[in-house]
Amino acid sequence: MIRPITDTLRHIGGGVFIDTASDKLAELVCAVDSTGKAGKIDLTITVKKASRGGAMLVSGKVRLTKPAEAPMEAMLFGTPEGNLVQNDPHQQALDLKTVPADTRQPITLKA
Repeated sequence: MIRPITDTLRHIGGGVFIDTASDKLAELVCAVDSTGKAGKIDLTITVKKASRGGAMLVSGKVRLTKPAEAPMEAMLFGTPEGNLVQNDPHQQALDLKTVPADTRQPITLKA
């Protein structure tokens, strides 16, 4: 009878391989859920013959490819000197003031 692959995976790295794969899968699920984009997890298992007896050397590697996150952006304006600033240097700045709360009069609207 053929044993399930999970039995073999538990032996790689003394169980660290399968634990790492589980952690990376959970990380991938969270990333896909937050971005709405696809990601990928690759499990690579390498088997080669050992130099003694009939033993086999089995190694594993986990590779996680998270979905790309949206780039952070800012809208800035270029100055003649080559700097970037938040306010458009070609537009006049308005001298806006805050009206104190105690000086406001109730406004009556006409029907």
